[in-house]
Amino acid sequence: MKILSVIQHLEKLAPPSFQETYDNAGLLTGDEQWECTGIIITLDATEEVVNEAVAKKCNLIVAHHPIIFRGLKKITGKNYVERTIISAIKNGIAIYAVHTNLDNVIKGVNGKIADLLNLQNRTILQPREQLLKKLVTFAPLKEAENIRSVLFEAGAGKLGKYSECSFNIEGTGTFKAEEGADPHVGEIGKRHEEKEIKIEVIFPGYLQNKIERAMIEAHPYEEVAYDIFSLTNYLSDVGSGLVGELAEAIDETLLLEKIKNSFDLKVIKHTTLKGNMVKKMAVCGGAGSFLIGAAIAGGADVYITSDIKYHEFFDADYKIVLIDIGHYESERFTIDLLYEILKEKCVNFGVLKTEVNTNPVRYFL
Repeated sequence: MKILSVIQHLEKLAPPSFQETYDNAGLLTGDEQWECTGIIITLDATEEVVNEAVAKKCNLIVAHHPIIFRGLKKITGKNYVERTIISAIKNGIAIYAVHTNLDNVIKGVNGKIADLLNLQNRTILQPREQLLKKLVTFAPLKEAENIRSVLFEAGAGKLGKYSECSFNIEGTGTFKAEEGADPHVGEIGKRHEEKEIKIEVIFPGYLQNKIERAMIEAHPYEEVAYDIFSLTNYLSDVGSGLVGELAEAIDETLLLEKIKNSFDLKVIKHTTLKGNMVKKMAVCGGAGSFLIGAAIAGGADVYITSDIKYHEFFDADYKIVLIDIGHYESERFTIDLLYEILKEKCVNFGVLKTEVNTNPVRYFL
């Protein structure tokens, strides 16, 4: 199996277009056409992980955090980023990062956190806007059902938990085939009227090329008339953070114990407990202080994330309990998530979880 096939499998769940504008997810070193000899899954691609990949004869590292995040003007080995890249290239190791695009899907990083907390009724905390597009095309009556089916098969017409959604209007189309044309219906040089159906479907923007190709291939007309519009609507299953509910409300102190055990934590930072029972929870793996307002507005009793600054804890304003469990600690189970995603697909070679603890933070107890 080529590395490209591994990448394509990951990108079905977390398309690159879902990453934030500041991010640098994707293939960072190596060639997607290499035959994959094995995969090391890690949170961070460090020098130690590259050495581990070499020792275990794995030529692909799948990491959550991109080792190349900001532009590199020189690669001389003066810092850990440059040394990691040099080592990866020297040893023929491909590094692929699946970062905020995996954060932003409901079954991604935050979905794994929700699994550990047994959250139900999950929704995206802050859905992403302007990822949807609408296609409008026109088909003869006899061909409309086939074209709709092709569009649905290509990924169009999904709205939340509903699929095969479309809007259809019957009308009359006109055209005159000029010399050299090969019309499906009508005659050269004569205006033709055809009973048609106007078909409208929405789709996530990253599928545009696939959907256009499928529609044009299935359409009987030599020249296919269609429009594509960008929409400001949000995509309900894509965005930042996640909110869900516990099956039964739990005391705040007992919840902290549950979190400590579930995430194997040494310490938890949190705001003043309110003495309430907790039912609704918001979560965001990694640095999530930008969602404090959304968690409050969403009616969450607590918000679990990391990297909250001192003054940001004041933003709780006694309206919510903020819980900071640490960046690495909030995302470490992403390794398990990626393992589950890849193990079923990649059966011809080893898919391994790193044995390197890449957490740069240590605790003196």
